Amino acid sequence: MKHRVLLLGAGKIGRMIARFLMDSGDYDVLVGDHNPLLLERITRLTGAETVLVDASQPAQWVDATPGVCAVISALSFQHNPAVARAALAAGASYFDLTEDVATTREVAAIAGESAEGQIFMPQCGLAPGFISIIANHLVKWFAKVDTVSMRVGALPQFPTGSLKYNLTWSTDGLINEYCNPCEAIHDGRRIEVLPLEGLESFSLDGVRYEAFNTSGGLGTLCETLSGYVRELNYKTVRHEGHRDQMMLLLNELRLNEEREALKDILERAVPITYQDVVVTFCTVTGWRKNALVQMSDARKIYHQMIGDETWSAIQISTAAGLCAVLDLHLAGRLPSRGLVRQESVDFDEFLANRFGKHYEVQPKHC
Repeated sequence: MKHRVLLLGAGKIGRMIARFLMDSGDYDVLVGDHNPLLLERITRLTGAETVLVDASQPAQWVDATPGVCAVISALSFQHNPAVARAALAAGASYFDLTEDVATTREVAAIAGESAEGQIFMPQCGLAPGFISIIANHLVKWFAKVDTVSMRVGALPQFPTGSLKYNLTWSTDGLINEYCNPCEAIHDGRRIEVLPLEGLESFSLDGVRYEAFNTSGGLGTLCETLSGYVRELNYKTVRHEGHRDQMMLLLNELRLNEEREALKDILERAVPITYQDVVVTFCTVTGWRKNALVQMSDARKIYHQMIGDETWSAIQISTAAGLCAVLDLHLAGRLPSRGLVRQESVDFDEFLANRFGKHYEVQPKHC
């Protein structure tokens, strides 16, 4: 019997989720969005059912929740608490892609009212998401952990211009990451650090990158690892020079105070690309067999053709992360009730999953 799910949001990531789930043959997907052109495209590509709804009007899509086993939000983060409440009322499990810390806290509170067999799993996808799964996996190798550093970036494969960046996913999410306070653990204490600070450089496969603080990428790891690590931090990876340009826009020109204007500027001036690469780089240091040692995992995932369409690396990696944990939930491989954190997912089971296997593209263990 096929699993029926409701997917809200038919944008870049929602389209990839629908493609993965429908192509698997094990899911019936109902996609809701306010844009009829996007819905028509999804039906043409995947054969999924669609319904025209406005995310700001919950009454329009609450009617679609009965009979579904899961509700997936691929909407902007501000809509997710309402979607989670609708999933709760329908007795369905809930999954989203948010990096927004406040939104995740609201979803966690809603999860406290869930029934047996009903889970609420925010922060699926790449970061937060897969990067938390792999960090927790590395942590388990040590008898005692000292530091955990997580670095993730979705980058144009062929950067041009001063920003050396192309839009690859949600502009709202990007602005959130660049403007909101960032969680970290420093000297064993949970703290907040400023976005765009903490600039560092590193090389991977002969390519120079920079990384700097951004918000949300740690997911719930600060809470999970509090009291167990001395240092925990997350930084976004970009091509060198990008951070300084964003500092000018956000801090000196104060566009961090005008987020709608900033969104309009970015979406009018920075083109989308599907020729991208996702970089993940996680390093843990600690003690094993009475020696201070380091373990790292570095990966690159590239855009690829699926069917007759080019899909970006960020589409593939984000959608694969969500679809994999949905699969694992329905197979009974996750906690069975309430809030489920990304670090609850077994790393080996994730990579063995038909969707999680997309993360095996060009692995490089250091």
